Order: sequence, then C-alpha cells, then structure tokens
Amino acid sequence: MSTTNSSSVTKISWDELPMEQLSPSLGRKLISGDRVMLAHVYLDKDCIVPLHQHDNEQITYILKGTLRFWIGEDESEVVDVHEGEVLHIPSNVWHKAQALEDTLDVDIFSPPRQDWLDKTDDYLRR
Repeated sequence: MSTTNSSSVTKISWDELPMEQLSPSLGRKLISGDRVMLAHVYLDKDCIVPLHQHDNEQITYILKGTLRFWIGEDESEVVDVHEGEVLHIPSNVWHKAQALEDTLDVDIFSPPRQDWLDKTDDYLRR
C-alpha cells in the first residue's frame, strides 16, 4: 500500500492485498473507508453464499463469471448477474447467491460490513 502526498488519500493495489480464504471455494480481499467498503470476492463454480440479510446497502458488479441470486426470505425471485452487469441490493433484503462458473465480483457496501472486518461472518465460513 502506498500513499500520496496528502495523508488522507491512500492508493492501494489489489495485488498487494492478502487473500482471506473463507472456505475452499470462497475468498476475498477488502478495502474499507469510514463509510464505504469495497471487496473483491472470488467464488469457485458452484460456491453458495447462504441466505442472509444485512443493514448494509450492497452493489455487486460482476467482473468475470455469473452469479445467480435468490431474492427474498422465500427465495422467490431469481436473478442471474453476468459479467459486466450490476445488482443493487437494498438494506435488509434477504438474498442468497451461487456461482454458476468461476466468478470474480466487486461488492460495495455502505456502511462497511463490520462483521467482515471483525471476521464474525460465520455464515460464510461453514
């Protein structure tokens, strides 16, 4: 990580960040500010992110691959998000995801996910 001339501005390279391996098929790299978090999420084909909800507003941008989302506590709405597409998930909306192929996505959260920072996100670590 390198900083610019101003102590309040930070430049970061994804390649310099450590990979946090949550399970054999799920990894991530995090960058967090005071009011927003940016994550690279790496999912192997068939990796499932279990049904959950959070107070954080979420924007998911697929850089590579495809994620299938089930929306709602009853999982009644199904949305496939492909490379180059973005899904906005408002606060407190139940959702689940499955990688239909090896996938890299960028997740943006506001505010930052405290459970991710504290590593108390047990639903991802099963």
